[in-house]
Amino acid sequence: MGLFNTILEKLGFGKKDDAPAAAAPAPTPAPASTPVSAPAAPVAPAPVAISQVDVVSKLEALAAANTQKLNWKVSIVDLMKLLGLDSSLAARKTLATELGCPQDKMGDSAQMNMWLHKTVLQKLAENGGNIPKELL
Repeated sequence: MGLFNTILEKLGFGKKDDAPAAAAPAPTPAPASTPVSAPAAPVAPAPVAISQVDVVSKLEALAAANTQKLNWKVSIVDLMKLLGLDSSLAARKTLATELGCPQDKMGDSAQMNMWLHKTVLQKLAENGGNIPKELL
């Protein structure tokens, strides 16, 4: 997914901010005078949580720094402009095709734009973005 992957990258998805996990310490051998007992069961590493990307904060910060008043919460054009992407009809059609927009919506740019905005936000949420339910 070319254009959608660009959106993910611009919002910081997939960046590894975490330090590498430390290796478990090697068990210390028992002193020779101590009776040897059965080895302890290995401890499983703690599950690593998927880090959530704070999409809302990132977009709000971009909007605050932008000279244009862009409403990314309702407009796919504004969302794309805010991310520094081409927001032309051709680019939006490419993104809509990439994300599987139904053919009946592709012929009506308003319907396509509404579908595209909702789908992009849903896909961001599916990838770990914190999208408020009211925007989905």
